[in-house]
Amino acid sequence: MEARRSWTPRSWLCPPVMMLLVLTSLLSSSEAKVYSRCELAKVLRDFGLDGYRGYSLADWVCLAYFTSGFNTGAVGHEADGSTNNGIFQINSRKWCKNLTPDSSNRCQVYCSDLLNPNLKVTVICAMKIAQEPQGLGNWEAWRHHCQGKELSYWVDGCDF
Repeated sequence: MEARRSWTPRSWLCPPVMMLLVLTSLLSSSEAKVYSRCELAKVLRDFGLDGYRGYSLADWVCLAYFTSGFNTGAVGHEADGSTNNGIFQINSRKWCKNLTPDSSNRCQVYCSDLLNPNLKVTVICAMKIAQEPQGLGNWEAWRHHCQGKELSYWVDGCDF
């Protein structure tokens, strides 16, 4: 008589960690917002980013465009397993807590908090990053697309 293989749910269901990631992604994406250029400029100005650490409002708007396309729900995945989160694509390796136990979480937030259309938590974290010696240079996108360039058009025509 042939031995029967026992059927277990684990043989076909996602591991619990994957299910949590999928659920978090679905919940956060339903709350995502894609800002318009001027709408974002106004919000960032209201949070005090214009002139913060010597960076213009246009620097911040340019950064947000080239990192996320102004999308608060953007999540990028890196080869090392870390994620880039929210409108400024803040990385989980150093700045926020996700399911990876070894992240340093310097902003003291969950990465999913950076996906909120209310940008308060994201702006506070971005301000901490800007306080680092490299400032906005911590973002490769800013170094490549914004640094040293004429950026006034990012805020031109915006009615504050």
